[in-house]
Amino acid sequence: MKQAQRISQKNNLKKSLGYQVIEQWLMATNKHPFLFQQQTWVAISEQKSGLVNAPTGSGKTYSVFLGAIIQFINQHPKDYHTEKNNGLQLLWITPLRALAKDIARAMDTAISALGMAWEVGIRNGDTSTNERAKQKRQMPEILIITPESLHLLLAQKNYPKTFKTLQTIAVDEWHELLGSKRGVQVELAMSRLVGLQLQYNTANANNKTTFTQKKISIWGISATIGNLEEAMEVLMAPLQTKGNLIKAAIKKKISIASIIPTEMEKYPWSGHLGIKMADQILPILHQHHTTLVFINTRGMSEVWYQHLLNIDPSLAGAIALHHGSIEPKLRLWVEDALHTGTLLAVVCTSSLDLGVDFRPVETVIQVGYPKGVARFLQRAGRSGHQPNAESKIWFLPTHSLELLEAAALKESMEQMLIESRMPFTLCFDVLLQYLCTLAISEGFDSEVTFEEVKNTFCYKEITREEWNQLLQFLTNGGKALQQYDDFKKVEIIDGIYKINNKRLAMRHRMHIGTIVSDAMMKVKFIGGGFLGVIEEWFISRLQPGDVFTLAGKNLEFVVIKDMTVLVKKSTAKKSIVPSWMGGRMPLSSNLGKMLRKKLTDAAEGNFGHKDIEILALQPLLNLQQELSHIPLSNELLIEHIETKDGFHVFIYPFEGRLVHEAMAALLAFRISNITPISFSVAMNDYGFELLSDQPIPIDDTNVYQLFSEHNLLNDIQKAVNATEMTKRKFRDIAVIGGLIFQGMPGETVKQKHLQSSASLLYRVFSEYDPNNLLLLQAFNEVLDQQMEEARLRSMLQRIQQSKIVIRFPKQLTPFCFPIKVDSIRENLSSEKLEDRIKKMQQQLSKK
Repeated sequence: MKQAQRISQKNNLKKSLGYQVIEQWLMATNKHPFLFQQQTWVAISEQKSGLVNAPTGSGKTYSVFLGAIIQFINQHPKDYHTEKNNGLQLLWITPLRALAKDIARAMDTAISALGMAWEVGIRNGDTSTNERAKQKRQMPEILIITPESLHLLLAQKNYPKTFKTLQTIAVDEWHELLGSKRGVQVELAMSRLVGLQLQYNTANANNKTTFTQKKISIWGISATIGNLEEAMEVLMAPLQTKGNLIKAAIKKKISIASIIPTEMEKYPWSGHLGIKMADQILPILHQHHTTLVFINTRGMSEVWYQHLLNIDPSLAGAIALHHGSIEPKLRLWVEDALHTGTLLAVVCTSSLDLGVDFRPVETVIQVGYPKGVARFLQRAGRSGHQPNAESKIWFLPTHSLELLEAAALKESMEQMLIESRMPFTLCFDVLLQYLCTLAISEGFDSEVTFEEVKNTFCYKEITREEWNQLLQFLTNGGKALQQYDDFKKVEIIDGIYKINNKRLAMRHRMHIGTIVSDAMMKVKFIGGGFLGVIEEWFISRLQPGDVFTLAGKNLEFVVIKDMTVLVKKSTAKKSIVPSWMGGRMPLSSNLGKMLRKKLTDAAEGNFGHKDIEILALQPLLNLQQELSHIPLSNELLIEHIETKDGFHVFIYPFEGRLVHEAMAALLAFRISNITPISFSVAMNDYGFELLSDQPIPIDDTNVYQLFSEHNLLNDIQKAVNATEMTKRKFRDIAVIGGLIFQGMPGETVKQKHLQSSASLLYRVFSEYDPNNLLLLQAFNEVLDQQMEEARLRSMLQRIQQSKIVIRFPKQLTPFCFPIKVDSIRENLSSEKLEDRIKKMQQQLSKK
């Protein structure tokens, strides 16, 4: 019955003028629509909503965009060619500014070919004042916008008029926004737009005028993630409807090849091997038209760019660098050069992860593992970005054990073990910011807005008591801050909550859309010229005269003036590579599980000649087995090793560095309850180390108790410096929620002053309002995001069902060596570190 209904719907659509127009255009360009695109067009024509899931490069954008075009043509069959100034029809929300230009180009091309008068506009932080004013006078039919800029539109007077004609909302790359506070911003904005449509329909019905009931369609566009159904549920929540999940029956061909080191190190360490293998990728670069070289961190991308130029000077002018801290004009130049195919290669980070359509890109090289299947698929899809084209991706390890991750990743992709993105809930800081945004424009009705907010997934569990606490905080500062006028932002006038104070309204407009990241400082030449941005914590460690690298240039630090880093060019051969705090990507749960399986395969000899990564690792694995043990998937390996540095315990859960960081602190705390002892801690994605100057009491008598989940939350609070972590998290929440003003443009408040203000507020709330919602949110975010408490608990449950194997090797093993290196890394320069590691490797090889 359902199949017959779908055939009937498709036939009805084909009879429509809109479909015929689109079909003729596609045929003229020798293209044929996929079934998933046709299904989406049917659903949009019937004003339904849902989520489109299809491989990268298969036409997801056209599925929703052309659906909106078909709908308009069907509504205006006689004059769709000439109809212009129709008001906003399609709102296209995208997570990255970089995507907007490419999407607009594709849409403009189609609209021009169809002979329609529609306009496509872009609205983000780069949009000029003149363009914004033009949009205010006459909104284009399609507006491509970021979540932050959408909230800025909601802050404008008479904003309901802007959205009166809106028919379709598209949320592009929804998998990227889901599980972030920017995703919550999207949820709240959609709840308001749906609410506006409901008010419009109600008002016309009450006036008893003849009108057509309007209904907004919401469509998400997403790559594959593990929880697609939940992703759609979050998106559909404001509509209070189930939605249609439309999946493309297209299997993307992905070719994965590992670059095997010519010499396999038995004692690996992270960060050095990749750059030494750079000459092995030169043939790949020269054999393909265009290659993207993905590096996991901005700092290492700078290193790779310089190194490739050094070992192959012929690449000068043929390769470029692209990451989020490079100034926008240079990034746009790189993107345009990619489109025109004038670059041989681009060294990049996640700044080019998302759906930019660079058709000249033939292959991708991933340096170091991206720590997740979904991220790897996303990057692979940058090549062969068109239907039926094969995506080619090479993996180059930064240390030999990463080959094990390569084997795990290949099998995970075969089994489609894609990670989930868990949606955020009860983000009170984002909600406070949103309510202030509404209050500076048209104001809001408490009851109406409460119902809209409660219809979102994020706030579906919000209670009336919590809502009232937020309103009290906005109007009188709440329990703790009612003596301070700056926190009495909102007035109630005729039942409407509004901000009438011009100074407070201006302050809020300056920071609408703020989602806290690490504080950035602009970098400029003394003589002028913007280079990009760098994190404040990195610059604070430099002395005048120090040389660092940014945008592929060696720069000498001169001075900081007006929150700007002034530099001059340097000819120094050595420089400090910036490290950005965002570079820590933990191993995903799925990959950790597959990694444990691959170790079992290796230990039991359950692999064949196609498993080139495991075959290449055999010398290392044989040495690990000889000195200690290779843990099976139902085992936990613990190594006790004594060196001149002290007594070490190495533990290998293979659960990712965040879980290991929390587990190391928890274990240290529990052991200290057995005997007075102090530790230093180090960890990587595979395991962690406890180091002490006395023997560490972990043995068969207490090991299962030490890894128990009993009293876990209480022990975590005591073990990790939870108060300090919560204070830092509270600072971010306080900034987003508007408790701390970050300063006017050019007068940005320094991080240390922000932290001081946050610490004061933290103490006030702790003493006078211990149940404050923002205080509780800070603690929950520390548990869920920084400690991955749910994953930690799951790991402890797994260990309780596993065999714990304790070994006492006479020397460092291949598994513990990279953790040991990481424990000494921070105290040594890169040259001294490498020298020391070489000596350690030589000494171990002699034993």
